[in-house]
Amino acid sequence: MVARINTVAFQGIDVRPVDVQVQISNGLPAFNIVGLPDKAVAESKERVRAALHALGLSLPPKRLTVNMAPADLSKEGSHFDLPIALGVLGAMGVLPKEELEEYVVLGELSLDAGIRAVSGVLPAAMHAAEAKHHLICPKDCGAEAAWAGDVDILAPGDLLQLINHIKGSQVLSAPKAALANDNKPVNVPDLSHVKGQETAKRALEIAAVGGHNMLMVGPPGSGKSMLASCVPGILPPLMPREALELSMIHSVAGILPEGGLVRTRPFRSPHHSASLPALIGGGQKVKPGEISLAHHGVLFLDELPEFSRATLESLRQPLETGDVMVARVNAHVRYPARFQLIAAMNPCRCGHLGDPDLACSRAPRCAVDYQSKISGPLMDRIDIHVDVLPVSISDLQSESGSGESSAKVAARVEKARDLQKQRYKAMNKENDSHNRDESSGNFVNARLNGTVLESVTRMEADAREMLMRSVEQYKLSARGYYRVLRVARTIADLGGGQEVLGKAHIAEALSYRRMALNS
Repeated sequence: MVARINTVAFQGIDVRPVDVQVQISNGLPAFNIVGLPDKAVAESKERVRAALHALGLSLPPKRLTVNMAPADLSKEGSHFDLPIALGVLGAMGVLPKEELEEYVVLGELSLDAGIRAVSGVLPAAMHAAEAKHHLICPKDCGAEAAWAGDVDILAPGDLLQLINHIKGSQVLSAPKAALANDNKPVNVPDLSHVKGQETAKRALEIAAVGGHNMLMVGPPGSGKSMLASCVPGILPPLMPREALELSMIHSVAGILPEGGLVRTRPFRSPHHSASLPALIGGGQKVKPGEISLAHHGVLFLDELPEFSRATLESLRQPLETGDVMVARVNAHVRYPARFQLIAAMNPCRCGHLGDPDLACSRAPRCAVDYQSKISGPLMDRIDIHVDVLPVSISDLQSESGSGESSAKVAARVEKARDLQKQRYKAMNKENDSHNRDESSGNFVNARLNGTVLESVTRMEADAREMLMRSVEQYKLSARGYYRVLRVARTIADLGGGQEVLGKAHIAEALSYRRMALNS
C-alpha cells in the first residue's frame, strides 16, 4: 500500500505541488528517497528515523521507498521531513492515509520529535488555500501561515501532538495572525535633523513622490548617507497586497519576522563588497538577493563606484522590468524586484574635487577615472542626479529643529501619490495594463511607459520648446527624454497636480539630469 502526502517545493516565490509517496514492501531493510532530492532531503531519513524512535516507534524491517513526484523537479530544503514522517506513519498504519491526503504539510524534524520552523510557510499556506487543502506547519510558523486567509491550519510543536490530534486524543487550537504593528518605520532619522541641504531634500521628496531612482554626489561628510536613511520615513505605508507579496519573498528567504507580515517598506543597504549573487540573487539554492528583499522599498548603494562593474551592470535589467530572472543550469527562477534605487558617491576617489586645499594631486583626472566606473546606460536609468555640497558652519550651528519634519514631507508625498493613483485608475485599463503593478495597485510616475506618459503629460509651448532644445543639445536618448518627462510630471503633482506642464517643471527636471548629460 502507498501513503500519499501533499507538500510543496519552491521556485522563487512560486509554489510547485509535490506528491510524497511512501511504500513499504518486502525485501532487504532499506530506506530510500528518490525524486531528485538535495542533500538536506536525503538526510531527512535519519531525522525521521530518530524522531520515530523518540516516540517509541521503529521502522519495520522491510524495504521503505519514498518517491517525491514530479521526479524531474529539484527538491531542496529540510521542510520535507514532516511530510515524509507522516507518509511513513500512514504506510505503517499508525495514521489514517485518507485523512492525511487532505493536508499540505511542511516542517523540519529534530531528533527528539520536535517540529522546527522552516522558510516558505506563507506562500505554502496561500497555495493550500487555493487548492482547498488544510495546512500542517511548525508551531513557530503558525501565525505567519494565518495571514494566508481562508485555510485550516494545524501548528503542532512536536510530532506527538500532531499524531494525537489526528487520532482524536488531543485538540490543537488554530493559530491566529499576529496583531498588526504600527505600520511606521522605526529607528529612521527625521529630515528635520539634517542641517542645510535644502536642494537635496527637495530632490529626495520628488524621488519619493514618483518612485524615481536618485544619485547623490558630494564630498565625504556632506550628509548623503543620512539623507538616504531618511527616505523610509517619507514614503507612504505598504498597501495590503504589497505587504503580502513582500512577506512572501522574505518568507522564502527565511527572514520573515516571527508571527507577522513585513509591515514597513524595506530599506536595504548592502556593503560595496557584496557579490553579484548577493545583490541579484542566486547561490546554490537560488535565494533572493538584496534587490528582491528591497521589493516595494529602497535599495541604497553607498559608495556606488566601489561596487564591482559586473555587479552594477546587473542592475540594468531589473531597473527596467521590476523583476529578475536568475538562470542556472538546473533552474530558472524569477523574483520580483520593483525597488527604488538611491545611490551615493564621492565626486572622485579622494572625495574633495574642486577644493584646492583638500583635493589630491591627480585632480581633475582622478574624477574622470572614478566616475567612469559607472556606465552610461546605468547612469541613464537614474532619473535624478543631485549635488550634495559641504554643509556650511552657519547651518551646523543652527537649531536642530529648524527644518521640516519627515511627517510634514510624508503628508505631501502621500497627497501627491493619491493624485497619481486617482489619475491612472481612471484611465482605460487596456492602456494602463503595462504600467501598473496589478498585484500591488501601486501607481507612480516612474513606472509609466511612453504611450501612457504622453497621454497624461501636456506641455505649454515654451516648455516643449525648451525640452526639444535640450534633447538636441545634449543628445538625450529616448529613455532620457521620457525620464525627464516623468520627473516633470512628478514635480507638477507635488505642486498640486497641474495638468499642463510649464517651463519651470521642465527646467527643474532637466537640472536633475546634469550628470547624465555630462557623461
